[in-house]
Amino acid sequence: MKLLKTTSLIIAASLAFASCKDSTEQKTADAPVAAPAPKINTPDFNADSTYADINTQVTMGPRTPGSAAQKKCADWMQGRLKVVCDTVYRQEAKVTGGDGKQLPCYNLIGSINPKAQRRILLLTHWDSRPWADQDTKDKDKPILAADDASSGVAVLLEMAKKIKAMGLSSDLGIDILFTDVEDYGKTEWGENSYCLGTQYWAKHPHVAGYKAEFGILLDMVGASGAQFPLEGFSSEFAPAQQQMVWQAAGHAGYSSYFPFVQAGKITDDHVPVNQITGIKTIDIINLNVNSQNIFAPHWHTHNDNMGIIDKNTLKAVGQTLLQVIYENAARA
Repeated sequence: MKLLKTTSLIIAASLAFASCKDSTEQKTADAPVAAPAPKINTPDFNADSTYADINTQVTMGPRTPGSAAQKKCADWMQGRLKVVCDTVYRQEAKVTGGDGKQLPCYNLIGSINPKAQRRILLLTHWDSRPWADQDTKDKDKPILAADDASSGVAVLLEMAKKIKAMGLSSDLGIDILFTDVEDYGKTEWGENSYCLGTQYWAKHPHVAGYKAEFGILLDMVGASGAQFPLEGFSSEFAPAQQQMVWQAAGHAGYSSYFPFVQAGKITDDHVPVNQITGIKTIDIINLNVNSQNIFAPHWHTHNDNMGIIDKNTLKAVGQTLLQVIYENAARA
């Protein structure tokens, strides 16, 4: 997943995903001058049902390429998207892993108001890492990926359900993209061995010539104690959109989860989206800027299970996304 998320704080951007530089400094970003919070009516995000959807995915077992759980989860997500979206697309493809293996890949896309010209892209990967390479035992076994996969899927499904119930202005459309085969990669294979499903979608979008005003990637958005600082590539590719989302978090009452602290550059699914499609896309990702290891302790370990999921974190992220969407709808 996280395209070569090593212990390096800053990881490179280029279509070849080459490493850039290593940095350990923490920099507090200048927060924009606070504007009065807009009076926006938003749905109330339900963290309980979101938690249940994470558990449903985890119960299927690791959703690794070629496994029975991969097909089962893809079918489940497609069914859920059909309930909460107007149009659902399914991409089935073969992608080449860094080891040369041909891997089955299922990308799912759910569109709300598909005829609207103004569009917002929301995405997350849903596959499990086949190796617990950051663990001290069973390193060659796949992880359950409760946070590093399932949390993003569950948040976006709940968000879509709330939008369907409340409604959305017809001139604004939402596209929910669940990408596969993100975490089938290793350092020795090169950074381009990650994010294979997203790279495929970016080159073969579900709608020819697809464009969106901006995109938001969710990555590891369900853990207890999570913090979402300003990820570096987001600041480079889409600074205005990043600032807008962090301000919306404050408007929603969750600024403590979204500090205006500059973090390193993390090569993640938003990088190929920015570089291949040109859609300005940011990454909401749990990062620890106060530690030598920027990633949470459960990252790429067997501890990435239901035990680390926190409903308060799910609520903070989900409510922030709804705030972003309805603030943008009001600007129409």
